[in-house]
Amino acid sequence: MTMDINDFRILITALSFVVFAGIVYWAYNGRRRTQFDEAAQLPFLDPELPGEIAASHTRTNGGRA
Repeated sequence: MTMDINDFRILITALSFVVFAGIVYWAYNGRRRTQFDEAAQLPFLDPELPGEIAASHTRTNGGRA
C-alpha cells in the first residue's frame, strides 16, 4: 500500500475535524459553565479602566500631574 499526497491530505483533514469536534465538545460541556461564567465577568471586576485612571488622577490633584 502506497500513500500519495491525496491520502495524506485526507488523513490530515479527518484528524483536524476530530480535534475541532473535541474542542467544541470541551467548550460546550456543562461542567465548564461556571468557569466560563466567572471568566466572562473578569473585565467588569476592575473598578476603573486604564484610560480613566489618568483622568481621575488629574481630577483629584486639581489638574496637576
